[in-house]
Amino acid sequence: MTSRSSLFSILALGIALAGCRSEGELVLDQGVGITAVRTACPAVGVPDFTGDITTFRSPNSRLASDIDVTAAITNVRSTCNESGDRVYSEASFDVVARRTDTSAARQVTLPYFSTVLRGGSAIVTKRVGSVTLNFPAGAERAQASAKAGAFVDRSEATLPDDIRRQITRRRKPGDPDAALDPLADPAVRAAVQRATFELLIGFQLTEQQLAYNATR
Repeated sequence: MTSRSSLFSILALGIALAGCRSEGELVLDQGVGITAVRTACPAVGVPDFTGDITTFRSPNSRLASDIDVTAAITNVRSTCNESGDRVYSEASFDVVARRTDTSAARQVTLPYFSTVLRGGSAIVTKRVGSVTLNFPAGAERAQASAKAGAFVDRSEATLPDDIRRQITRRRKPGDPDAALDPLADPAVRAAVQRATFELLIGFQLTEQQLAYNATR
């Protein structure tokens, strides 16, 4: 890969601020407020244009007739242990692949990345691994499994008490801010964003492979 920063600049544009997913409900018994349910575990996902990879028999070719191997990341599962000060999240996934030449047995190794993103744009860590697929002679398809894990500091993924109180404070009907969304406050929105982490996985693509995925 010739430019790691340019890849993630493109990825950042396509990544929704999923963060730690939350649910809210209105509390009406003693006034109006918002009860937020939030976890320190990072959301797990695959950024746009990185869940597929295509290799060609000729390096500079992009013709369908020259396709060698295609593969896709699927069946992403996540587990998380948030019992300590260091929250550990792990993503497991499958890679399914297809080749065009089935004449002989073949082994194909594909690179993938895992990165922890904070606030939708700041890269905290990045690691590169690989997954190996074994095609028996005559077989067109192969499948393999892989996983990636990461630690997040609980303190950094936890909302400050004053922000939490502002979000969950009960509001009585008739209060000037009763109908206002607390996240409309720039300070609250920024605090939530700072405490939002994602564990993202995808194929480690070259710039040419990324462009191919984005334009096909």
